[in-house]
Amino acid sequence: MAVAAKPRPGEGKVCFISPRRRGRKRVDYERIRAVGPDRAASEWLLRCGALVRYQGYQKWQQDYNGLPTGPLGKYRIEAIDATDSCIMYRGFDYLDGLEHVTEIKLQKCIYIQDECLQRLSETKNLQKSLLQLKIISCGNVTDKGIIALHKLANLEYLYLSDLPGIRKKETTVHMLQQALPNLELELDLE
Repeated sequence: MAVAAKPRPGEGKVCFISPRRRGRKRVDYERIRAVGPDRAASEWLLRCGALVRYQGYQKWQQDYNGLPTGPLGKYRIEAIDATDSCIMYRGFDYLDGLEHVTEIKLQKCIYIQDECLQRLSETKNLQKSLLQLKIISCGNVTDKGIIALHKLANLEYLYLSDLPGIRKKETTVHMLQQALPNLELELDLE
């Protein structure tokens, strides 16, 4: 007898931001100062349907109301799984203060586009800490966004799959490999 997998929060739902709620999606810099960058980023990511994993913990945090409390800086984001989430460029300022993120997975993120990847690659802390990045089924990503990732100097592993916007696969791969010679690049692009 097969057991059905537990659905992820937000799975199967369409992200729609009404004009009335758009103001709430702006970055709250006061909140970042008050609770620290990891807590504020956790709140934003979970509200958008993403998951976070903290340094020293194996369990993914998916429940906004179950966010751990404790002293400022106790819980540091180590990994982000944005599968089926509605994260978008507007909130990427929340990532600026994150110093310990080693993994990010962007899968089926309908609002992720080239500008998001460029912004991600320009984030100083992520340039130092990010080791693994997976971009899967993000239909608005093109060669331009993938090439922008060359600024992630410590990136060790990049997985790209189901990205119909990538039209010049060989050229894009060549440019990345020249900029990041130690990068392990895995492709599933057809």
